[in-house]
Amino acid sequence: MSIQGVTDFWDKLLGAQPDPPGLLVLLTALAALISVAFRPVWRIARNAVTIAHEGGHALFALLTGRRLRGIRLEFDTSGLTLSSGRPTGPGMMLTLLGGYIAPSLVGLLGAWLLGGNRITLLLWLAVVLLLLMLINIRNLFGVVSLVVTGAIVFAVSWYASPAVQAAFAYVGVWFLLIGGVRPVFELQSLRRRGRMPDSDADQLAHVSHVPAIFWVGVFLIVDLAALVVGAFLLAGQWISANVS
Repeated sequence: MSIQGVTDFWDKLLGAQPDPPGLLVLLTALAALISVAFRPVWRIARNAVTIAHEGGHALFALLTGRRLRGIRLEFDTSGLTLSSGRPTGPGMMLTLLGGYIAPSLVGLLGAWLLGGNRITLLLWLAVVLLLLMLINIRNLFGVVSLVVTGAIVFAVSWYASPAVQAAFAYVGVWFLLIGGVRPVFELQSLRRRGRMPDSDADQLAHVSHVPAIFWVGVFLIVDLAALVVGAFLLAGQWISANVS
């Protein structure tokens, strides 16, 4: 690749795209809301939330000095991240905490990038993160899930028109912001019926000696805060588009 080609690539990657139409911001939010609220669609789309959830466990494990042993993604949209290190202490707590807040925090990061019209950069960061996660996957479905997801994101970022890229990015970010909240309610519903005795919240309760319901509340507060801030950032794009 020539120097000019490298320069063009970096300009494309780091440059800002045009402001999206205000209607696109609203329609993608509606599409994401329907995807989360409509159970048949949620059962499939939830895989994206699971990828972010398990990625959150893995990232916090590495950041706190734990050794990542592997990640599994299952067909029923459940997942498992294994790490080794001290079974107690701040590192273990942050690793357990990272799962339910990760999708919303990733969505918030995406909203911040979209606020600066860095759509291509957002899509490429998603591809890089998926590739890094793929290295640690330990089951076939997980490999297929990440490869397919990464291929779709890459194809959109490389071949799609700016309008399609914008629609794809906004739907994805809205979905993570909204979809990050629903699993917390599902968690508490399953806990109330005694069907998740080893949930992240219950493991946090064991490690911290603080009731599990407190940690469920922490998950919910963080995810709702990310949704509010992220929606504010994305609404700014809608206002900007309408004013201009």
